[in-house]
Amino acid sequence: MRTLRRFGLPRVAGNGGLVGASVIDSLGSGLVLAFVLVYFARTTELSLPVIGGALTLARLLAVPTAVTVGPLIDRWGARGLALAGNLISAAGYAGFLISHQVWQIVAAAWLAQVGAVTYWTSSTGLVVLAADGAERPRWFAMIHMLRNVGLGLGGALGAFLVGIGGTAGLRGVVVANAVSFLVAVVLLWRWRPTVRAVPAAARAGGGYRTVLRDRRYLLLVAINVSFVFSALILSLLLAVYITEGLHREAWIAGALLVLNGGQVALTQTVVSRWLERFRPTRVIAAACGINALAFGVFAVLADAPGWAVPAGLFLAMLLYTLAETAATPFSEELSVSLAPEQLRGRYLAVYQLSWTFGQTVAPGLLTLLLAGGASRPWLFLIGLSLAAVPALLLLERLTAARPVAEPALAA
Repeated sequence: MRTLRRFGLPRVAGNGGLVGASVIDSLGSGLVLAFVLVYFARTTELSLPVIGGALTLARLLAVPTAVTVGPLIDRWGARGLALAGNLISAAGYAGFLISHQVWQIVAAAWLAQVGAVTYWTSSTGLVVLAADGAERPRWFAMIHMLRNVGLGLGGALGAFLVGIGGTAGLRGVVVANAVSFLVAVVLLWRWRPTVRAVPAAARAGGGYRTVLRDRRYLLLVAINVSFVFSALILSLLLAVYITEGLHREAWIAGALLVLNGGQVALTQTVVSRWLERFRPTRVIAAACGINALAFGVFAVLADAPGWAVPAGLFLAMLLYTLAETAATPFSEELSVSLAPEQLRGRYLAVYQLSWTFGQTVAPGLLTLLLAGGASRPWLFLIGLSLAAVPALLLLERLTAARPVAEPALAA
């Protein structure tokens, strides 16, 4: 036990169901993450633009999900909504198997997206049920590490199954993903949280109007947008920048993704343990500075001599991943600790909207910037990261003026 503590791992006794559900959930998601477009291209007669349009429409239709889910969390608890989210996701991915027309793809993908947003809006509250305040950053660190490992292993397994099985392999990964959500449901259902649940009567009152009047929480949501954009470079910007902006081989992007996943898996909990002694706002501000440095390295590589490019890419990724491991647990901790317990579902829903905003805006904005010059997206990201630093210092002052109450969320 002491060895585990030295590595920054939390006490998991009594919370094995939550840990297992997190691993299974991420493993299943990793299976199908890279193959959704390919799946529909292989199993339908529709063109890629039509399939892409259907998936985009499904995402847009799912945008109100977080706002809808917030009050339900306040009423029924985080665990109940996480269970519902996984069930909806299982139904959505099962629907992939019978989707051959545009409206069917939209319906199935919408269900899958609604389930995912429902689960992730609730997931932060699950950690509150597993641990009290001092342990929570370690839990967030461990969950982030397990998610990266699960997505990586799932992606590798999915690629293997598709490689050896073709279209049948694609159907196999979809089935496996749907089943993984059901397994996660069973694990969460059997899990009995160790932290006190808030009685239903204590969760009444307030609404989104209260959240929108909370300046410090809205400031945190705005700050998180910078980390949302940073997180999305792995899926939206990195590969196209390397191949189109730097005219390098695509395998380099794959190697950088492996480096990112491995670094998170090996260092996340240790880094979080070492940073526990510092204020969360200072840790996140330092991570913003490291992100700006990483993006600066990415930017200058567009004009760097050829021999310096590979080394520069790996240095930038090391810095980027260090910022990720430093900021993630403490950002999640702030998102729950700044929210009053009786309205935490609504607060977390508003926090989730920063991800919805980023995922909606980033694809068009980053590609538009890249079309104007290879370094422009990185300059934008540098500005976004540096702007977050004074915002975090302001958040620190606002938090000091109004201390954070120790909360608990219903099971």
